Amino acid sequence: MTTTTIGIDIGSGAVKTVLFRQDGNKTEWLAKRVERIRQRDPQELALTGYSEVLEEARLKPADVQYTATTGEGENVKFATGHFYSMTTHARGAIYLCPPARAVVDVGALNGRAIFIDERGKVLASKMTSQCASGSGQFLENIARYLGVAIEEIGPLSQSSQNPEKPSSICAVLAETDVINMVSRGIATQDILKGIHLSMASRLAKLLKVTGITQGTVLLTGGLALDTGLLAALQEELVNEKITGIEAVNNPDSICAGAIGAALWGAFRYEKLRQLEHRAAT
Repeated sequence: MTTTTIGIDIGSGAVKTVLFRQDGNKTEWLAKRVERIRQRDPQELALTGYSEVLEEARLKPADVQYTATTGEGENVKFATGHFYSMTTHARGAIYLCPPARAVVDVGALNGRAIFIDERGKVLASKMTSQCASGSGQFLENIARYLGVAIEEIGPLSQSSQNPEKPSSICAVLAETDVINMVSRGIATQDILKGIHLSMASRLAKLLKVTGITQGTVLLTGGLALDTGLLAALQEELVNEKITGIEAVNNPDSICAGAIGAALWGAFRYEKLRQLEHRAAT
């Protein structure tokens, strides 16, 4: 039986929408949309993404068996059901990177480490505090202050020879540290690398707390494709003596939560269908 599902992940910085079709053991990814929020209404962006993936796949709403939301999407009126974001990122990570045994989700407001098994089941997790300067929004604010485009952050950071870390984990105080660094003439690339190392240090410690000691870690969320952060995390894993772990990303890492929502939606739909069939017989 063919099951078509849509997954919508409303985060603090972007709304991600994906459309999947499953037929037995075959899973086909048909369409995706990523819309930055930038002071726009996330609910409207969710509806826009929903409409656009249907249009791309040349389908109608009636062709979709389950529309699943995650993140901040529990109030999407046209959704069938909602899933906790930790479970959706875990399932999406396994889809994108089957060897993954942990997820580091770095979003606009916080970061978290999730220890998972080969099925995407969450075994343990740990999240940064709300105040920590280890978030996408903090990094974007610093880049804006430094006059650096988002796509330049990673390459600049990797060119650093003398990184300088902010002294505080509080975002407000860390921004003050950066202002002082600029006034002292610290090079932009050294500031960015220092911030990346500071963020990566906290993420590595979160991974350590979850209990994972070996395997592949997939970066997800808005900062997953930041090559500077990925490189810094690899360094900090060595510093934390977690030498059996390899940190990687995927071009579609930002969609991990939406992917997981769509796949869990298909699973839930099939279970409900089986229950209805048993009740009818």
